[in-house]
Amino acid sequence: MTTAVTRLLGLGLRGGLVVVGVTGVRAKLGGRGKGLACVVLAADASARTMDKVARLARARGVPVLRGPTAGELGASLGRPPVQAVGVRDAALARGLVRASGGV
Repeated sequence: MTTAVTRLLGLGLRGGLVVVGVTGVRAKLGGRGKGLACVVLAADASARTMDKVARLARARGVPVLRGPTAGELGASLGRPPVQAVGVRDAALARGLVRASGGV
């Protein structure tokens, strides 16, 4: 599961289809929340991140997935540890839901 999720997110990053980081994800969720198809949170995301991002995403009707740890997530994206990644593309979001064991 973790490998498939990180590979898909890496492809999304290269294609410009993801937003990396809590601040960017929150900005895309602002307003009507139409900017994101899903949000991937690190398995070890802080309580503050969970409060800020997950609650806002759910309020906007955006699915929230639990991914690998922040270190693994960041490493797969060529970044330092990352707690949140927003996915703008609906097809990529569907692939992530399937890869994470969702429907």
